[in-house]
Amino acid sequence: MGRIVVVGGGASGMMAAGVAAYAGAQVMLLEKNATLGKKLLITGKGRCNLTNATDVEETVARFGPEGRFLYSALNVFPPMATQTFFQERGLGLIVERGQRVFPASGEAGDVVAILETYMRKAGVAVRPSTPVEAILIAEGELDGEASPKVTGVRLKNGQSIEADVVILATGGASYPGTGSTGDGYGMAEKVGHTIQPILPALVPLRVREPWVRGVAGLSLRNVRARLCDGDKLLGSEFGEMLITHFGVSGPIILTLSRFVSPYTSAGRSLRLAIDLKPALNGERLDERVQRDFDKYKRKAIKNALGDLLPKSLIPVVIAESGISPEEAVHQITREERSRLVGTLKALPLTVTGTLPLSAAIVTAGGVTLSEVDPKTMESRLVGGLCFAGEVLNLAADTGGFNLQAAFATGYVAGNHGARMATRSC
Repeated sequence: MGRIVVVGGGASGMMAAGVAAYAGAQVMLLEKNATLGKKLLITGKGRCNLTNATDVEETVARFGPEGRFLYSALNVFPPMATQTFFQERGLGLIVERGQRVFPASGEAGDVVAILETYMRKAGVAVRPSTPVEAILIAEGELDGEASPKVTGVRLKNGQSIEADVVILATGGASYPGTGSTGDGYGMAEKVGHTIQPILPALVPLRVREPWVRGVAGLSLRNVRARLCDGDKLLGSEFGEMLITHFGVSGPIILTLSRFVSPYTSAGRSLRLAIDLKPALNGERLDERVQRDFDKYKRKAIKNALGDLLPKSLIPVVIAESGISPEEAVHQITREERSRLVGTLKALPLTVTGTLPLSAAIVTAGGVTLSEVDPKTMESRLVGGLCFAGEVLNLAADTGGFNLQAAFATGYVAGNHGARMATRSC
C-alpha cells in the first residue's frame, strides 16, 4: 500500500487526508501546531462560515479571473456536497444573510471535531507538533517525460518520512498566530514552483483622512462603497461597514480589499466613495433634504441632519460639503444643498494601504495555478505532489467561498492522491 503524507491540518488538509484514507491509501497527516484546525476555530468570528449555499458559477465568480481553475473541483465537490458532508455526520446547519452557511450550534469547534473524527475513523495517522521543513524529490517521470518525483518529506528535526504522494495543504500567510505562516510557499518554490506575490486579502483598509479617528467604532448599515482607481471602478459592494481609528473595515470593505494591495504596494492610493443613502437617487435625496430643511429651517445646519445621519458623522459630512456648521438652514443656498447631497451620495475617502498580513483573513498570491492540474490538484512539475487550499493562488470574497475552495481542492487532491498511491504499490 502506497503512503500519502498530508502537510497541514487545516480544512483542506483534513479533508484530503480523510478522503484518501477512505479510498484505501495509507495516510499520515503532519501538523506543526499541537492541535488541528486552529485557523478554522476563528473563522466567522468563531462560528465558522463553512460554505455558501450558492451554485458553482457564483462560487467561481467570487474568485475573480483565477476562479476558472476551480471549475473541475467544484463540479466534483460543490457547495451542496459540503453541506451534505457535514449534515450526514450530525452537524445541523443554518443559512444566513448572503447565503452564508454556519453550524446551527454556532461553534466552529464542531466543524473541526467532525473533520477529526472523519480522519481517525478512516485510519489516518495524525502527528501534531510535527513541523515539516522540505519536500524530498528524486529524478522520476511525469507524463512520459523525465521530471522530479516526490519521495517524502523532511521534518524540522531532521527526520525524513518516505511517501509516494505528498499533499501540501499548509494554508497561506494570514493569521500567523494560528500557524499559517507561509511555510508551504517556500517548500513549493524549492522544488521548482513559481509563487505569485503574497499579499493580504480580506483585510481592513487604511485611509488618509484624519476624521475617521473621531468617529471610530461607528457602524454603517445598508450603505454602498465604491472603490476606484481614478475614473476606473474596481469594485462596488452594498451592506455593512465599520469606521475604525485607522480607516475602514466590515464585510463590504473586506470584500473590496482584495483589489487594493497591487495598487498601494506600488505607492498608489485609491478612492473610496461611500453612498450613505443608496436607496435614493440624487433627485429623491435632494427632495428628502429639502423636507428636513423645512422641518428644521430655524436651526443651524449642524442641528438639522439628525434624521439623516448618525450624530457623530454630521460634522464630517458638513465639513466635506464645504458648509459652515453654524449656518442657518434657511440661509443654505441651492449650490450648498447640492454639495451636501453629493457628499451624502459619495462621502470621499483616500485608501493608502491595508493592514498587514497578520490581520488578513486570507492571503492573495501563492502557487501559480498554471503549474497545477485543476482536475487532480497534482503538480505539473513534480510527480506525486498535490496542492490543496490557500497555498494555491486563490482568494475570494467573504461568505464561505474560501473554505468551500479548501474543501473542494482537498477532496480532489485526496482522491487523486489515493489513486497514485495505490498504483505505486
